[in-house]
Amino acid sequence: MSSNGKSANDAVILGAARTPQGRILGALESLSAVQLGQVAVKAAVERSGIQPEHVHEVILGHVITAGAGQATPRQVWIGLNYPSNVGGLSVNKICGSGLKAVMLAAGGIRAGDGEVYVAGGMESMSNAPHLDANLRKGFKYGNVEMKDAILQDGLW
Repeated sequence: MSSNGKSANDAVILGAARTPQGRILGALESLSAVQLGQVAVKAAVERSGIQPEHVHEVILGHVITAGAGQATPRQVWIGLNYPSNVGGLSVNKICGSGLKAVMLAAGGIRAGDGEVYVAGGMESMSNAPHLDANLRKGFKYGNVEMKDAILQDGLW
């Protein structure tokens, strides 16, 4: 502990950014969660003054991941042409996902696992698909029931 009461493992926020808040099928509907995440992450990294190569891990909350592909935090990072050796972790704690991502990053700093993390959340309800769990197995006859990924994976 230094004379100012701070330790080398204290977590501090160096930069922050967010996208505009939109509505489902509104002005941001053409942007995927990964694309929205890229806008916010790029701005936060630039505002922080930290070089991307100093980042240890990217931790992002992302709940409705159906159809978004694997490892969406890594997609965000790699899509920005930032160093590919940076790990990524996706958090699904429903509405608390972004905050939990920040808490995990702070815990990693306190534990000495890394010094610089990118943490936050991303979502695109407009791009959440409708799902049919039985389609893969096929069906002989009858109606097909679709489920909304927003309800299936996010709200219930």
